[in-house]
Formats: sequence, C-alpha cells, structure tokens
Amino acid sequence: DAAAPRLTSREREVLQLLAEGLSSKEIAERLSLSVRTVENHRRQIMERLGLRSVAALTKYAVKEGLTSLDF
Repeated sequence: DAAAPRLTSREREVLQLLAEGLSSKEIAERLSLSVRTVENHRRQIMERLGLRSVAALTKYAVKEGLTSLDF
C-alpha cells in the first residue's frame, strides 16, 4: 500500500515476527538485538502506523502480506 507509512526493513522484520507470535525476547535472540531494541522498534512501528495493540499490528502485517495466518 503506497499510502502506508514506510517502515525500515528491520521494522518490517520485527513486525513480521511479532505477528507470528514471538515474544520480544524471542525476536531479540533471533535478530541478535537487545530486548529493549525490539521494544523500541515495536513502539516506533505502532506510532508510525497509528496502531495501539499487538492484535492491530498482526492484522496490519497480514493485510500487507508480511505474514499469513497459517504459519
């Protein structure tokens, strides 16, 4: 969606893993980041997209094709 705010490739990665149900700690381990960095990415993504919950992030990720519901 061209109208959607641009996310960095790292933010897209974090969003995809969040949508797949991984915890901040699991994402941090998988991407070799600190938990705090993952949480900062999540906060930034939510601010940019105007979303207020992980459920809304998941819905957005599915809609944008970053993940599917059959992982």
